[in-house]
Amino acid sequence: MQRSNAGLFWPVLMLVAAVDSATKALAASRLIPYQIPHAIYGEWLRFTLVRNPGAAFGLHVGAYSRWIFMMLTIVALVILGRLYAATKPGAVLRTLSLALVCGGAIGNLIDRITSRLGVVDFIDIGFGDSRWPTFNIADMAVSIGAFLLAWVLWDEDAEPETVSVPSTAQAAVAGDTHELS
Repeated sequence: MQRSNAGLFWPVLMLVAAVDSATKALAASRLIPYQIPHAIYGEWLRFTLVRNPGAAFGLHVGAYSRWIFMMLTIVALVILGRLYAATKPGAVLRTLSLALVCGGAIGNLIDRITSRLGVVDFIDIGFGDSRWPTFNIADMAVSIGAFLLAWVLWDEDAEPETVSVPSTAQAAVAGDTHELS
């Protein structure tokens, strides 16, 4: 009996989207004033509320960025949905990676739909003026999930395919072997 992947996929997707939404709401209500760092672990980890109207690393494509990135996210979710549908039952790492990417994509899509200001980012890491671009839980889920998915797909591609021998050839081989006994 083969297991369904839904028992892993949907809870992980919903957990990522829910935790992302909750932390963004908390950040938006508590990290005031806007763009002022709040030290969490010295200079290394700070929470700084910013809004990103573009995509990863502040990629912005003009006045229609919000709509373009919403459409690209929907297209990506359709592709990811097809990958999920094609996933063999019990493929835990592939299912987990797809759930992480989809949950993160949905988390950021919710922000794009609900606010013209852009996606809420607040996790700020680095040293002094050398900082990584500010990000959120959805960004982490997408990054980890995408890395894991690439690894899984690479591994799947590297697996040797088993060659099945037609039944008539098997019978002929079995017959020849039997005659030699």
